[in-house]
Amino acid sequence: MFKIALVGPKPSVNRILKQTEDYKGDVEFLPLPYTEIYEIEEIVKKHEFHVDAWLFSGAVPYEVAMRNVKINKDNIFIPVSDSAFYKAFLELTYEKKTMINRVSIDIIGEHKDLNELLQQSNVVLDECFIKEFDADITPEELFHYHVDLWNKGKTEGALTCLPTVCEQLKKAGVPAAWMTPTPIQIRETLKILMEKLRASYFKETQICTVIIDIINFDTSNGNIKTPYRLQYLELQLKELIIKFCEKVKGTIVEEGNGRYLIFNTRGEVERELVSLQETITHLSLLSTCKVAAGIGFGKNVYSAEENARLANHQSKENGSNKMIIIQDNGEAIEYDENQNELKYSVRTIDESLIYKLKKGNLSVKTFSKIISQIQRMGWTSFTTKDIAIHMNMSERNARRIVTDLHEAELIKCIGEQSQYRGRPTKIYQLR
Repeated sequence: MFKIALVGPKPSVNRILKQTEDYKGDVEFLPLPYTEIYEIEEIVKKHEFHVDAWLFSGAVPYEVAMRNVKINKDNIFIPVSDSAFYKAFLELTYEKKTMINRVSIDIIGEHKDLNELLQQSNVVLDECFIKEFDADITPEELFHYHVDLWNKGKTEGALTCLPTVCEQLKKAGVPAAWMTPTPIQIRETLKILMEKLRASYFKETQICTVIIDIINFDTSNGNIKTPYRLQYLELQLKELIIKFCEKVKGTIVEEGNGRYLIFNTRGEVERELVSLQETITHLSLLSTCKVAAGIGFGKNVYSAEENARLANHQSKENGSNKMIIIQDNGEAIEYDENQNELKYSVRTIDESLIYKLKKGNLSVKTFSKIISQIQRMGWTSFTTKDIAIHMNMSERNARRIVTDLHEAELIKCIGEQSQYRGRPTKIYQLR
């Protein structure tokens, strides 16, 4: 049974709970209402490890949670749809018993969609005051915004996204309606979240193979004086690997020459990636050798092992204690000793890209890694030295790759940078 945390103001939480009857038996919904926005952070921190997913009643609690807490579970919020605006506008018109021509509206984010909505609906308003806000705004600020316009005679009513603001406005004598998600919108969002949860479940149960390879173990430790000391060292190394294997509840196979295979599910291994990196570091220090670690995910043991061997080969090529994951969709994730992450692809079906890469004598992996690094660093332009430093390669190698990218018309030269000595350095940009 899945457990979903439901976060929002109490009126919103109650409305959403009414639409959850169809999921009884499969899902347990944990209502976590808040009174003040600052409570959201504490709610998420308190329950993060006890639930499988998060459902937020709207964009406001979602934005607050995303900004202040790292959520590692599936999460989604219920958006305010067109029908929510129509419903609130009709309620306000009904309350006034007359057509409204001047109204104030508060909405999170930009209001481009709202303007389009007003045009499409043929709702012609003499005055429409729109207050854009973000998650940091207080309900009091929104309340005063609507009240001030009402007191100045500029509006005949208000539409608000927050139920607390709606209640305050009504108490102050201002005609107001709450733009709340409709039952249909709530059910659609619940359906999307359930699809996410099921996908995550099947993803977690994928087969995972981990290959740990102590590079050149036999030759590097050939000067150990007695075979007993070498055997003691092997036992110490194996103990470290068995401890990690125990953590992930996996099965270990020893291939010899310092290579070990661990089999388990994806979810178990992903939860212990930090522990795996620590194990790699300890193995390297103890053996005085570089350690390659390749992780492969797949729908069966064969595909998981194939991906793990490819990842292990790439880890060896790097010549450092890097951990590389290759997923069944061809996406690779590379971690260094500081847990810095770099995502790239090892395959593509883009025919025009394949043609250009062949023209430049480049691999998909090399191109994808450089693109990912540029995006991760937020570079609008770069030099060969930038590539060399951040890709951990020699300037000569970086220069060759950049030249190939330029010849393949995948990057362009946009200028030069003067040097203290020698020729100016060329500045490049992605095409």
